[in-house]
Amino acid sequence: MSDSEEHHFESKADAGASKTYPQQAGAIRKNGFIVIKGRPCKVVEVSTSKTGKHGHAKCHFVAIDIFNGKKLEDIVPSSHNCDVPHVNRTEYQLIDISEDGFVSLLTSDGNTKDDLKLPTDEQLLKQIKDGFDEGKDLVVTVQSAMGEEQICALKDIAPK
Repeated sequence: MSDSEEHHFESKADAGASKTYPQQAGAIRKNGFIVIKGRPCKVVEVSTSKTGKHGHAKCHFVAIDIFNGKKLEDIVPSSHNCDVPHVNRTEYQLIDISEDGFVSLLTSDGNTKDDLKLPTDEQLLKQIKDGFDEGKDLVVTVQSAMGEEQICALKDIAPK
């Protein structure tokens, strides 16, 4: 090894480590979050079975995907670790809705965010469009987890 040899390492792989953190299955409660089949979910029901002759108590999770609303189930030994997604909620002011279904949002630092689509939930979609058409000042709440983002709530900040 001479000093003239240089090594260049290019990191193109994404380990995804920052998207989730481990938590013991027995410590996850109702209304908490869990990753089932690679999807971030909100736990709606947890039941724990007793230890068997040879083994672990098991936790049975029933959860709903926070982005598409699908119901998922998983059974995990209570002493094992599960992945828990980092879920963030951020509020943005709605500036514009484009014809192709994308929204233009104002971030807290004054920049615009234009990469979000309107939500698929019909009721929320109608509230956003109606409020925007009426010229109200709307603030949308964007939920993000595991590299996905979606508008999940809406509020009107206009003075009464």
